[in-house]
Amino acid sequence: MKALDELTFDNRFARLGDAFSTHVLPEPLDAPRLVVASDAAMALLDLDPAVAETPVFAELFGGHKLWAEAEPRAMVYSGHQFGGYSPQLGDGRGLLLGEVYNQAGEHWDLHLKGAGMTPYSRMGDGRAVLRSSIREFLASEALHALGIPSSRALCVIGSDTPVWREKQERGAMVLRLAHSHIRFGHFEYFYYTKKPDQQAELAEHVLNLHYPECREQPEPYLAMFREIVERNAEMIAKWQAYGFCHGVMNTDNMSILGITFDFGPFAFLDDFDAHFICNHSDHEGRYSFSNQVPIGQWNLSALAQALTPFISVDALKEALGLYLPLYQAHYLDLMRRRLGLTTAEDDDQPLVERLLKLMQNSGVDYTLFFRRLGDESAALAVARLRDDFVDLAGFDAWAEQYKARVARDGDDNQEQRRERMHAVNPLYILRNYLAQNAIAAAESGDYSEVRRLHEVLSKPFEEQAGMEQYAQRPPDWGKHLEISCSS
Repeated sequence: MKALDELTFDNRFARLGDAFSTHVLPEPLDAPRLVVASDAAMALLDLDPAVAETPVFAELFGGHKLWAEAEPRAMVYSGHQFGGYSPQLGDGRGLLLGEVYNQAGEHWDLHLKGAGMTPYSRMGDGRAVLRSSIREFLASEALHALGIPSSRALCVIGSDTPVWREKQERGAMVLRLAHSHIRFGHFEYFYYTKKPDQQAELAEHVLNLHYPECREQPEPYLAMFREIVERNAEMIAKWQAYGFCHGVMNTDNMSILGITFDFGPFAFLDDFDAHFICNHSDHEGRYSFSNQVPIGQWNLSALAQALTPFISVDALKEALGLYLPLYQAHYLDLMRRRLGLTTAEDDDQPLVERLLKLMQNSGVDYTLFFRRLGDESAALAVARLRDDFVDLAGFDAWAEQYKARVARDGDDNQEQRRERMHAVNPLYILRNYLAQNAIAAAESGDYSEVRRLHEVLSKPFEEQAGMEQYAQRPPDWGKHLEISCSS
C-alpha cells in the first residue's frame, strides 16, 4: 500500500494544452476535516486506508496542499441543458488535479469538486456544500456496489467555510475518481465553435486512451461510437432495472465512458412510479424516470452530430439504431434475473410490464417487492406479497402467470432460488430519507451516520445484522423530499 506522497502522476489530459483546460489552483477550505472516506476507492490508488485519518489527507483534499506533480486544470466544454444548447460551460466548481496510475497500470483522474471559482464559474461561487458532497459520495459508491457503472468517490472533506444557497451552509469538497472526466459536451464544444484541429485532437485522445481496441477496426471512430452507444444502453438499462433516477441528463453530464456521472438531484424509487421526477427544478419532467431511456438516445444523437466530421451520417444513424434493441436486451435480461428466471421466453416482457403497472397503481415499494419475492418459493412469496396490492384480482392473475413461468423455468430448489435472487435484488438502497438523516447529523458535526450508511450500502445484497432500519419502507415525509440542483 502507498502513502499519499507516493502517488505516481501522469497528467495526460493536461498535456492537451490551454485550448482544452485552464490552470487553476484550488481555493482552500477553512478548517478542513474528514467527513467520510471509501476504503474501496482508496484501494484503486493503492492507498493505505489509514492515511484518511491523517491531517495531511484533509489538507490535500481541502485545497491547502498540492502534490508537486499535480497540474490542476478546469476543463472547458459545452452541452445541451434541458434540451437547449449552452455554448460554454466547463468546470465551474471542479478541478482535475491530475491523473494517477496504480500498480495495475490503471489511470485514475483525481477530480476535486467544490474547489472554488474558475473561468467557467459564470455567476457561481465555485463551491459545493456539505449536503450535495455527501449525496454524491454516497451515490457513487452505492451505484458501484449495485453493479451500475459509475464514477467513484474517495472522500468528503467538510469545513467551516460559509456558503450561501437558499440559506447559509458549510462548504465541502468531494474527491471523485474516473478513468476520464471527458463528456459528450467536450465534443460539442469544439464542434460548434468550429475548431476542427482541437476536435480531431480530442477524438484521438479518447480513442487512443479509452478505446484502443477500436484502433483495430476498419473505421476506428465509428467503432468507438458504437461502443459508447452500447455502454450507455447498458448503463441506462441498469438505472431502470434498479429504479435509479439521475435527474439532470444534460449532455455535459454524460460521460464518454458510459458511466453514471455528475450527481445532482438523483433519487432511487421508493414506491414504483414510472413518471417520477426527482429534480424539483425539472418542471416539465424532461428527466422523469420513464424518460431516461429516450433521453439517453437523444443525448447520443447530440454526440453523433458532434462526430459528423469523422463519421458519415448514415453510419452514425445505423449505430444509433442499436441503442434501443441493446437497451431492451440488457434490461429484460436483468429483470428476468430479478424475477428469479434463468431462461428466456417471448412473453417475459409483457410479464414484467404487467407487474410494473400493478405496482404503479398500488404504490408498491420497488426494492422490497423484489427482495421479498426471493425469500420463499414463488407460490409462498406471491401469497405473502398479495396484500401490498389494491387490484387483488389483477395481482392474482399475474401471480398465476408468474408461478407457471417459474415452473416452466424448471428450478425447484428453493435455496438456490433464494441465493440467486438475493444476489441481484438489493436489501439496501440509497433512499433519499436515509441520505437526509445522514446529512442532518453531519451538518451538526456528527459524521457517524454518513459513515455507517456508506458501510451498509457497500454491501447492498447482504443482510447485515443490526441494520434492519436501513431496509424499511420510508416514512411518509421521506417520500416527499424536494431535491434541486442548488448544491
